[in-house]
Amino acid sequence: MNSTFLNQDEFAKQWTSNIDQITEKVLQLFFYTKFFPIFSLLFGLGISMQALKMVDENKLSFTFFARRMLILFVFGVLHIVFLWSGDVLNVYAIIGLFTTLMIKKSNKSIIVLSAIFLFFPFYDQVLEYLFGLLNFQPEMYLNDYTGKTVNQIIRNGSYLQGVKLRLLEYLSNIPMLFGFLAPIAISMFLLGLYLGKNKIYKSLNIFIAQIKKPVLIITIITNLYRMLFLFVLVKHEIFKVESYREVLIKIMVLSDVAMGLFYLWAIGWVYYNTKWSKILLPLKYVGRMALTNYIMQSLIGLVLFSSVGFKLYETLSPSKTFLIAILVFIFQIIFSRIWLHYFRFGPLEWVWRCLTYKKLLPIRTRSTVPNTV
Repeated sequence: MNSTFLNQDEFAKQWTSNIDQITEKVLQLFFYTKFFPIFSLLFGLGISMQALKMVDENKLSFTFFARRMLILFVFGVLHIVFLWSGDVLNVYAIIGLFTTLMIKKSNKSIIVLSAIFLFFPFYDQVLEYLFGLLNFQPEMYLNDYTGKTVNQIIRNGSYLQGVKLRLLEYLSNIPMLFGFLAPIAISMFLLGLYLGKNKIYKSLNIFIAQIKKPVLIITIITNLYRMLFLFVLVKHEIFKVESYREVLIKIMVLSDVAMGLFYLWAIGWVYYNTKWSKILLPLKYVGRMALTNYIMQSLIGLVLFSSVGFKLYETLSPSKTFLIAILVFIFQIIFSRIWLHYFRFGPLEWVWRCLTYKKLLPIRTRSTVPNTV
């Protein structure tokens, strides 16, 4: 949120100090594109666990999931309009609805479809063809905007000007959203569904041990490529050739997905096999309030960077924004722990749950409900 997608490349060029250069490489190696696959897989796993519970109770209802995903879609729209254009909730809602239709499919069908969505290389061409049929030109939405005008609007413009900019930026980013992120998300949703259907979570420690060798081999190979890509290939003549560049980037994306899945495996391995499990325990509070914390990050970003708050847009270096991100996450861990001491759900999780079940559900924990006797 410190720099919009429109101006990120130009903005990054001005930071030449060692600390900022190192920060950029750290972000590229360990953060960018790594956590989106994790969230997507866990979302798919969550859907499958909820659906399978309903199957066991003979209460599986597509209407229930359709309503649940519609509410999530609305959350996404409100997020885009009022806070940040980089929303994924609406995409998750659409994919989540598709995932529920796959619940009763065979394991083989689910895993094959997951692989197809992950490895299919022609999404850009497919989208370009569809956009041509619809006469949709997303690149036109920001034609009248430059990095300078965007900076002026975010830092000094009115809130309504910010809303308009967010909507235009979202529309202009549709090719990246549906041509790049959505296929990864569908693949991970289906992988999460596969794991859920096979109830891997009931013997997670055994599963983690079983896949240790292939996970480590794939991680080593993909990380060698990622370092080769970031430090060698992007500076090589071959990267200037469009056809080669597209292939190299696609392999980099797949390598990033592999790194994200390695993170999941590593967290599980550390939890079950080391004394460090206690250090990981606070993460569960953030996880139970994932929707609230996701939206909260955007709210914090809006206050930090835009005209409604401190107007810091494009004034902070990569190292400073990295530090802020870490501090915000630490704050969210503490906040989530305190909140869940008094309440059963995060505030947005509670709203989502109430709207899904069409009734007002209790939110206070039993220990904090006052005794009325």
